[in-house]
Amino acid sequence: MVSNMPNQLSTRIQRHLTKIYESVDLEQSIEEITEHLLNIMRLDQTAEAPLAHRNHWDQGDIALICYGDSLLQKNEKPLHTLAGFLDGYLADTISMVHILPFFPWTSDDGFAVQDYTVVNEFLGDWGDIADIAVNFKLMGDLVINHGSSHSVWFDNFKQGLHPGRDFYFTALPSDDLSSVVRPRTSPLLQRIDTNEGPRWVWCTFSHDQIDFDFRNPEVLKAFVEIIRLHLDKGVQVFRLDAVAFLWKEVGSSSINLAETHEVVRLLRTLIEHAADGAMIITETNIPNEENLAYFGNANEAHAIYNFSLPPLLVYALISGDSHYLRQWLMTLPPAQFGTTYFNFLASHDGIGLRPVEGLLSDEEVDAFIRTMERSGGLVSWRAGAGGVRKAYEINITLMDALHGTIKGPDGFAFKRFVCAHAVMLALEGIPAFYIHSLLGTRNDHQAVDRLGYNRAINRHQWDYEVLGRHLAHPDSPNSQVLEALKRIIVIRRKQPAFHPNATQYTLQLGPGLFGFWRQSSDRNQSIFCLFNLTNTDQSIPVSELNLVLLSDWFDLISKAPIEAGTGELEFKPYGFKWISNRID
Repeated sequence: MVSNMPNQLSTRIQRHLTKIYESVDLEQSIEEITEHLLNIMRLDQTAEAPLAHRNHWDQGDIALICYGDSLLQKNEKPLHTLAGFLDGYLADTISMVHILPFFPWTSDDGFAVQDYTVVNEFLGDWGDIADIAVNFKLMGDLVINHGSSHSVWFDNFKQGLHPGRDFYFTALPSDDLSSVVRPRTSPLLQRIDTNEGPRWVWCTFSHDQIDFDFRNPEVLKAFVEIIRLHLDKGVQVFRLDAVAFLWKEVGSSSINLAETHEVVRLLRTLIEHAADGAMIITETNIPNEENLAYFGNANEAHAIYNFSLPPLLVYALISGDSHYLRQWLMTLPPAQFGTTYFNFLASHDGIGLRPVEGLLSDEEVDAFIRTMERSGGLVSWRAGAGGVRKAYEINITLMDALHGTIKGPDGFAFKRFVCAHAVMLALEGIPAFYIHSLLGTRNDHQAVDRLGYNRAINRHQWDYEVLGRHLAHPDSPNSQVLEALKRIIVIRRKQPAFHPNATQYTLQLGPGLFGFWRQSSDRNQSIFCLFNLTNTDQSIPVSELNLVLLSDWFDLISKAPIEAGTGELEFKPYGFKWISNRID
C-alpha cells in the first residue's frame, strides 16, 4: 500500500490532478485519487524519479507499423505469422514494432475497442504479443479518446450500471457546438435511449466510437489500469491515439485543451516511474504548431508524430520544388533531449492535409489532390468550425502517391520512392516504415469496394505464401523495394550523426535540390544529406558545401570518395548522397 506521507512522486501527481480537475466538482479528494493511481501502478515512495532529458533511443532505432493481420497464413494465428516475418526478413533492420490495435473491436479496423484487456482471439493471444516483445520494442495503441458502442462499459452506460454509467461524454442538441473541430463530417451527437431516459453521447469519429468523459476520475483510473496491464504484457511504447480530442468542453473547439495536455503529463509521470525506458508517443494529426505543443517542456510526449513530413515531402517530390519542405525544416525546432520526432511517410490512415494548413496555398493543395486522384487516391473529408467541409486526408499507398509528378506519370516511380525514404532516414527523429511501404504494396481498390471506406486502400492483407514467393524473386517489385530500403536502413543504423537528437541544419541548395547537415553529439561525424527532388539531372559545386579540407569525405551510399573543395556533385533524377567524414 502507498503511505499517506507525502513524497515527491505523490506531490507531482497531485499537481497534475489539481490542474486537470480544477473546474470539476469531485466526489473524491485529489489525495484519494493520487493514492488510487499509485496503487494501480504499484508505485510507492521508493519509486525513483527517472533522469530528466534522457534519450531512450539511438541511431539504430527503426520502427515498423503494421496491423496484427497484415500477413495471413492458413492454419496459423496472424501474430505468429507476423513474428516469423519479423525474425526472417527484418531482424537486422528494425528495432521497434507498432502493432495497430490488437484487441476485440467492432469498427474502424480496430479503433473501436470493445475490451482493452484481451487480445483479439483471431490474431492470437498475449503469449504471441510477448514473443514479439522479446526481440523488438513493442508499441501498442492506447485508444484513449473513445471506445466501442458494443462494449460492456457502454452497455452499462445504457443500463445505469458501474463501471460505465458515467464513462461517456454527453451534451444536448441545444448546446452551442459550432466551434467544435473534428476529423469527420458525421453528426457529432448521437441519441441513446438509456434506463434513465434519452441521452446524447459525443462521437468525435463515428457513432460506433463513443467519446469518454475524463471529467470522471473513474475513467482515468480505468485507463491507468489498462496501462499497467499492458506494461506487464510487454508493451514499452504507448501510442496515445486521437489524444488531442480527449477533453471536451461545450462552447469550445474541444481540441488541444489545457486539461488534455495535463493528462498527457500525468500519464508520462506514471509510466516513466513504472518502467525504465517506457515511452509515450502522441498521435495528433493537427496543424504543425499545435502538434509541436505536445512536447510540452520535455514533460509530455517522449515523441510526436511528425505529421507535416508526409504531405510536404510528397508534394516536394511530385512538384520538383523543395521550397515548402525546406522552409518547414528551417522552422522545425530541435527536440530537447528526452524527446524526439517520430518520422513517417505512410500509415494505416492516409496523407493528412491538416498539417500543411498555413504552409501550402489552397491552389497548391488542390493540385496535390488532383495528382493523387490521378494516381488512384481517394479523399476523405472533415467538418471544420461552423460545419465547413474540408479535405482531411488523401487515402493512397505511398508507392502510388509517388507514381508520377504533377505533370503526369513518368518512369521514375521507384527512384522517387527510395529517395523519399532516404530523406526520412536521414532526418532528426526515429524513422518509421509502414509495412506496405516496406513491401511496395499498391492501392487495394478491391478492399475499398468490399469494405466501403477509403482507408481500406492502404490496408491490404497479404497472403503470406504469395508474399514469400514475391520476396524470393529478385525481379519482383516487392523484393526490389524491400532490398533497396533495407540497404539504406542498414547504413543509417551505423552512423552516430543519424542519432535522433544529433544536430541538424538545413542547407540552401535551390528549388530542385534538398539538403541538410547532421553532426553527432561528440562532433566526430558530420553527414551532408543531399537529394535531387526532380526527374532531371542536377548538380552543385562541391565548394558550396562546408567540407573540412583536412578530412576525408565519402558518400556512404556508393562508398565513393568526395574531393573537398573541388569539382561538381552530380545527381541523377531522384538521386541522393550521404556525404560523411567517416565510413564504416
